[in-house]
Amino acid sequence: QVQLVESGGGLVQPGGSLRLSCAASGSIFSINVMGWYRQAPGKQRELVATIANDGSTDYAASVKGRFTISRDNAANTVYLQMNSLKPEDTAVYYCNLRRRWVGPGDFGSWGQGTQVTVSS
Repeated sequence: QVQLVESGGGLVQPGGSLRLSCAASGSIFSINVMGWYRQAPGKQRELVATIANDGSTDYAASVKGRFTISRDNAANTVYLQMNSLKPEDTAVYYCNLRRRWVGPGDFGSWGQGTQVTVSS
């Protein structure tokens, strides 16, 4: 089993910044992908960003250039630095850990979610 503990969410004004953290523990595959997804009210959960164990990244077009994902492999921790936040970024953000090289339907483990609210 894998446990994911998230932190860093909160309320921020438009244009502000937040940094999310997610620490994983348990039976973690060495070849893996960690990432962040988000779900706004009334909408489906969507990809924000992912980062594999080798450092390769993938970003949603809506956040590219504003958000940066990074990880500490030794600590099994993934971060999401969010800059230039917009009201449209308001959502519950979920940490994810999965094996690499799996099919698109294999989403692995999820954290409990942390609320990010961007409002003036």
